[in-house]
Amino acid sequence: MTDPMDTKLLLRRQIMVKAIVTPEWKDDAQRQLQAQLNQVDGQIQQLDFQLQQVIDELRKSNEAADVVSARIQEVQGQANNQKSQLLQQKNLILQQLDQVQRLEMGQEVDQGQVDNFFYVTKGDNLIQKMQVEILLRNGVIEEIRGTL
Repeated sequence: MTDPMDTKLLLRRQIMVKAIVTPEWKDDAQRQLQAQLNQVDGQIQQLDFQLQQVIDELRKSNEAADVVSARIQEVQGQANNQKSQLLQQKNLILQQLDQVQRLEMGQEVDQGQVDNFFYVTKGDNLIQKMQVEILLRNGVIEEIRGTL
C-alpha cells in the first residue's frame, strides 16, 4: 500500500517564453518579418499572373461575348477577394515590423509558449506552479521564473 503523501500527479502547463530585445534579436525579427512580406508580395504577383492567364484563356474561348464577360467578372471578383486578404496580411506584417522597430533595447517581449509537464503532490501551490516563464537573451535561457 502506498503512502498518500507519496502520490504524485503529472500535469501539463503552458510556459510563457519571453525574449530580451537586443540588436541581434531585432535584426532577426526584422529579417523574419521581411521574409514574410516578400512571401506575401510573391503570392500577390502570382495571383495577378494567374488572373491574367485565366482572362486571356476566357477571351480566346468560343463562348458568347456576354458569357465571357460574366465569367471574367466572376474570376476578377474572386481574385480581388484573395488579393484583399493578402493585402490585409501584408498590412499586419508591416504593423508588426513597425512595432519591432519601436522596441527599446532591454525590453522584454512575448516570444511564444511551450508545453511542459510537471508533478504536483498534496500541499503544492498549484497557482505558483502554473506561473512559470523562461527569459531568453539571443536564444539562450537567461532566467527561469517561477516554481518548477
